[in-house]
Amino acid sequence: MYKSIGKGMYKNRYLYLLLLPAVLYYALFQYVPMYGILLAFKEFRIRAGILRSPWVGWDNFADLVAQSDFWQAFDNTVIISLGRILIEFPAAIALALLINEVTRQRLKRFYQTVYTFPHFISWVIISGIMLNFLGDAGVLNQILAAAGLEKQAIMTDPGWFRPIVFLSNMWKEVGWSAIIYLAAIAGINPELYEAAYVDGANRFQQLRAITWPSIRGTAAILLILAVGNAMNGGFEQIFNLYNPGVYQTGDIIDTYVYRSAFADGASFGVTTAVGLFKAVLNFALLYIANFMVKRLGGEGLV
Repeated sequence: MYKSIGKGMYKNRYLYLLLLPAVLYYALFQYVPMYGILLAFKEFRIRAGILRSPWVGWDNFADLVAQSDFWQAFDNTVIISLGRILIEFPAAIALALLINEVTRQRLKRFYQTVYTFPHFISWVIISGIMLNFLGDAGVLNQILAAAGLEKQAIMTDPGWFRPIVFLSNMWKEVGWSAIIYLAAIAGINPELYEAAYVDGANRFQQLRAITWPSIRGTAAILLILAVGNAMNGGFEQIFNLYNPGVYQTGDIIDTYVYRSAFADGASFGVTTAVGLFKAVLNFALLYIANFMVKRLGGEGLV
């Protein structure tokens, strides 16, 4: 058997050679660093290093679940991630379907460019723009003051933080996410639309009977990936937008780990336990989402 495998590999040696850089990348930068997971079960000592530090079993996890701030961050992560799936995920599909209905190609490309451009702006710049508009001394409050109305502390109001997170992320990413659906729509055979038009189907009926069934598989795969990435929450966006005034609704697990490790001086063991807890939960969500999609008739990832 090994001889036949060796012959097959030698026969396709150039294909394996092309695959080698990707294998080396994942081995060096994704799998080798995984030995750091051991920190979740150790009391880290700098002089001893990771491997020679003493084992503490599940003590780091016990310390973690005893912290009320962690459960607040956990709840915020679940709520924000759920909002992203329920609000932001369908928005990309809707935008792709709307752009596809534009018949003039030049206008369609214009819309694609306009909606895709914000993806290339960093969250640092976007947070600065939002502070200039919604901050205490921002444009909105200057207009309210000029009109004789009371100023609003929008950026430090916990009730406003999540809507700001959803709206800003939709503005930045919905166009980029829609590209995948537009690519799937572009692969649909035009003869299907022509046949439907001859049969008297209007644009909405064509969308429901041809376009949506053609991209439903792509949407299912992206939904599985979104659910599997749910516990990540979006560190870069939250970190640049939040402040101590909105911790109760905006502090997610990633920002909690950052503050615990670098600002509050928490042990590396506890913060690594947080990361491991989040990774296991993400894997479980990915598996459940894949199972549900397959039960509903989709193909799933595996």
